[in-house]
Amino acid sequence: DNLKASVSVPTTEISHRRNNYSSKRLKKKMLQSKVFNKKTRGGRIQKQVREVYLRDDIYCGAFSCKSCDTSAARLSSPKIIVVDTNVVLHQIDLLENQAIDNVVVLSVVLDEVKNRNKSVYNRIRTLCSNPAKQFYVFSNHVHKDTYVQAMERETANDHNDRAIRVATLWYQKHLGDTSQVLLVTNDRENKRKAIEEGISAETIEAYVKSIGQPELLDLLAQPTGEDVTMEDADDSRPSKRKLVYLEHKPMSEITAGLHRGIYHQGKLRVNRFNPFEAYVGSESIGEEIIIYGRSNMNRAFDGDIVAVELLPRDQWQGEKALSIAEEDEEEEDDTVHLAPNSADDAPRTSNLAQVTSGDKNANPARPSGRVVGVIRRNWHSYCGSLEPMSLPAGSGGTAHALFVSKDRRIPKIRINTRQLENLLDMRIVVAVDSWDRQSRYPSGHYVRPIGKIGDRETETEVVLIENDVDYSPFSSQVLACLPPLPWSVSAEDVSSPVRQDLRHLLVFSVDPPGCKDIDDALHCTSLPNGNFELGVHIADVTNFVHPGTPLDDEASKRGTSVYLVDRRIDMLPKPLTEDICSLRADVERLAFSVIWEMSPGAEIISTRFTKSIIKSSAALSYVEAQARMDDSRLTDPVTTDLRNMNALAKIMRQRRIDRGALTLASAEVKFQIDTETHDPLDIGMYQIREANQMVEEFMLAANVSVAEQILKLFPSCSLLRRHPTPTREMLEPLLRTAAAIGLSLDVSSSKALADSLDRAVGEDPYFNKLIRILATRCMTQAVYFCSGDLSPPEYLHYGLAAPLYTHFTSPIRRYADVFVHRLLAASLGIYKLPTVFQDRPQLTSVADNLNYRHRNAQMASRASVELHTLIYFKNRPTDAEARVVKIRSNGFIVFVPKYGIEGPVYLTAKGEKGVGDWYVDEEKQKIVKMDGSLSYSVLQTVRIHMEVVEPQPNRPKLELTLL
Repeated sequence: DNLKASVSVPTTEISHRRNNYSSKRLKKKMLQSKVFNKKTRGGRIQKQVREVYLRDDIYCGAFSCKSCDTSAARLSSPKIIVVDTNVVLHQIDLLENQAIDNVVVLSVVLDEVKNRNKSVYNRIRTLCSNPAKQFYVFSNHVHKDTYVQAMERETANDHNDRAIRVATLWYQKHLGDTSQVLLVTNDRENKRKAIEEGISAETIEAYVKSIGQPELLDLLAQPTGEDVTMEDADDSRPSKRKLVYLEHKPMSEITAGLHRGIYHQGKLRVNRFNPFEAYVGSESIGEEIIIYGRSNMNRAFDGDIVAVELLPRDQWQGEKALSIAEEDEEEEDDTVHLAPNSADDAPRTSNLAQVTSGDKNANPARPSGRVVGVIRRNWHSYCGSLEPMSLPAGSGGTAHALFVSKDRRIPKIRINTRQLENLLDMRIVVAVDSWDRQSRYPSGHYVRPIGKIGDRETETEVVLIENDVDYSPFSSQVLACLPPLPWSVSAEDVSSPVRQDLRHLLVFSVDPPGCKDIDDALHCTSLPNGNFELGVHIADVTNFVHPGTPLDDEASKRGTSVYLVDRRIDMLPKPLTEDICSLRADVERLAFSVIWEMSPGAEIISTRFTKSIIKSSAALSYVEAQARMDDSRLTDPVTTDLRNMNALAKIMRQRRIDRGALTLASAEVKFQIDTETHDPLDIGMYQIREANQMVEEFMLAANVSVAEQILKLFPSCSLLRRHPTPTREMLEPLLRTAAAIGLSLDVSSSKALADSLDRAVGEDPYFNKLIRILATRCMTQAVYFCSGDLSPPEYLHYGLAAPLYTHFTSPIRRYADVFVHRLLAASLGIYKLPTVFQDRPQLTSVADNLNYRHRNAQMASRASVELHTLIYFKNRPTDAEARVVKIRSNGFIVFVPKYGIEGPVYLTAKGEKGVGDWYVDEEKQKIVKMDGSLSYSVLQTVRIHMEVVEPQPNRPKLELTLL
């Protein structure tokens, strides 16, 4: 049962080896046995013994030290602080402030933080790797004087606290009079024991006050609910605070309830039109559970993983009873009723008549529930502004304020600040610390300012922060990985045995206008046998981005470039994206090529892959390429090749559609931007041309060919992309809408759905596209995955009707493609497969991060469109035609085709008590006035007025009203 392992350089300190160890040979000074219990797969508990070699050559990291090697020292101040685990976990915003430096982070703290919060762990590691911050990692658990053996019946938390005290005391004695060493902890018991043991110790608040910068107090995280309980434990007086929310169930009870089917687990998603309405997707019951009202949400945030208990069936609600929340809604009482009374929880403007359960038009009740516990929080930093409160300033000039997030799905957050007057007209960042059951709002702390409210740069930064997009400048370590400029193809590249010289081919690119990061180029050559050679040439990014380098690590973290209306946030530094890797016209560049021989009927005869050198002859925009193909007078080689490509692409496209590929649609908006002011001059729907479809077809084909190649060689570690088949329940909104207008859709397969969509032609020229948009919204997003994690039938890309698919064609802007390039190169014997591909859990983690970054990039793009839409329509009131896309109980949601805008239209004015004025006919998908004089039905065309209004301070919105 004994397991022996020499633990000399633990995982958490690999990157800090230079900080902790001398350059001379590592010395094994002392052996200790670390004993712990481990549960086997069979459920048995085994005692494990691990031998730990303790060392005496791990240095303290202080420049003032007279006994240690200071060549890798970081700590320059005579005052050094040692932080415990909870300070790192809860005060990371403060630690990141430039005023905090000369900090010792113990390895035992790093390990515990890594186990409890991966996001905070990554942030503290970033601080430790930044020399300017002077954070030093000390490997206390393998130092002979600071190693602490666990005592019998000692909890892991008590053991770690003792290890922290032992290491702090060692620092005090080791440095002597040369430095003052201070333990910073908010744990009362740990602080008490530290002082008894002769250790200098303070709370984080006391330490911040000693710095003499009062504004830093705003960064302190508020006490958690547990802290409040500890504080109140010394007070025997009964609390006068009212209970607002139900207590969350303990995790042990939640786990048992999930196992017994009493509770249901899923991600809570708050309706973007109504912050009092949320949904939890539950695999256990096979459909979404409606959570209605703040009390039933029970302090859960959008994105939290929650445990839900179903309400009694007589309290279930149909969708018709849910309304679009209005801008100024908020519960009036401080106390939310503990009883799950859905009527009390409903927003006060849900004033339309409720159809009784006996009504033939009533929507069938859907499962409704309440949150009984939060399994995993999704708290992060939020952007918004302060709502001034008429509360007296606290001692020392502290004021209490309510923070209002830009995201209406987020509740207001209580914060304390000494800078209220300076922050009232600013966008700021706030972090959530806790949400006590006695508080109507969560508590948080101020993190930093962003800029003046309404300023375009400020609001764009808000978009990036809210969507967790890293827009920081690339570090010097990353930039050091780049080849020097000017760069050109070398003689070594030309003579490389793994690279083919294709500079003789007529290659060109077709992209959006103004594109600088050109990933792909094409060529099409007629062969003597009547076939065509068609090549897709992709920028050879992996020639410059090598595994394990700071450049690769940064690209992996960012995951994707992010495209906003007025800028691009690059995944890779601009010298690569716009110059060295970009397949610009008239310059030689390195590429990775997929080359097919195709018959005139677009049948692939053969496929080959090669690293290559190309020289693009032209960088065309879609408009320019289309104009060439349409101009019969042009017969030059580029135009001829374009026409041949387009003919092949049309055949390939039709063949995909015949197999069941879906032609879906989205509301993609295009802005014309003023080059000087960067303000939007015009807005409209993005136009898709044959040239777009031509390029898309060859990119899809290249991705499929590469997917087949890498999976053949690496069946268990290929990075692929799948689009899950939608269930009938997911397509139900589309089917209800179609039935209401007399349209029959067959959703039994992608082919059946594609054919049904093709037949959906109405008198309105926009009708078919609108139906396709609605179909798109019923489906889940395509996702990246590791081939070893799923069975082959699950690899299917439903939308493309492709059994196998991956991303290969955009490595400049997608890290997934970089990964796939490495797989393809390894499959051809060009490179060895990097070690990461041997680690299945790490591959899965990479895929998960890519999916997260891809979703965030999409959300940031949409938010940028919304921002510029507001800028465009400000002082530009406009009337337009719109289509009704969803009926709700107090109005409907419309889509404006001309501008690609979607939003709610209310049928009752704010504050108007129009009870009984309207009812919803669910079967016909219409909302009808009670006297029958007026009705609005789904997909109906209406005239609306659009105008930017500000119903609440600092929350402008585009208001849509009926004409």
